[in-house]
Amino acid sequence: MAIQGAIFDMDGTILDSLMFWDYLWQRIGEKYMNNANFKPCEEVDKNVRTMIYTDAMKYFKDFYKIPVATDDFIRFTSSGITNFYKDIAKVKAGAMPLLAFLKSQNIKLCLASATAMPEIRFALECHGLLKYFDIVLSCADIGVGKDRPDIYLKAMQLMDLPQNEICVFEDSYVALETAKKVGFHTVGVFDRHNFDQERLKNASDIYLNASQPLDAVINDPLRQILI
Repeated sequence: MAIQGAIFDMDGTILDSLMFWDYLWQRIGEKYMNNANFKPCEEVDKNVRTMIYTDAMKYFKDFYKIPVATDDFIRFTSSGITNFYKDIAKVKAGAMPLLAFLKSQNIKLCLASATAMPEIRFALECHGLLKYFDIVLSCADIGVGKDRPDIYLKAMQLMDLPQNEICVFEDSYVALETAKKVGFHTVGVFDRHNFDQERLKNASDIYLNASQPLDAVINDPLRQILI
């Protein structure tokens, strides 16, 4: 069956932006850890990536017992996000051609991200991507991260389509496993900054490896799921 809707993650999926976490760890390390080369343990690094950003920063602060008010810590860690999206993040190869193709096929497009809404809109506008999306959702507004299906189910409701007519594009195995469990088609997108590619691949109906741009999904033999 041809899909009628597609849900895209932003960071790591259509934007090459997951180096943000390395950028953030360096800033936190310099200010609070007396270590410009600071890296969190793998457990923390994995956990924060699909959480609501403010929840992620509170979790991080509490885990490392940083002696500063939570609001002040979040304010500091948020202060460089817009400059990061403008000056460092780039559109992933094939993302714009894929979005344009899907739009030309009258497929409903939703952006669903764990990033806060103001930063989502800034990033999409900055890179000329906002025009492709009919719906833009943030986990911050939904109230839970992508370890739960709420954001995908909200997107489905707004699209007015069943799960089997919607494809979810994600670079996170946590998010893609969540989407797959509740019945969506899934496309896993490789990102060099993310974890556990085997789990991502196992949760994918289509898996795009390091050498494949996003618009590879509209070429044979993968095309059959999309149109």
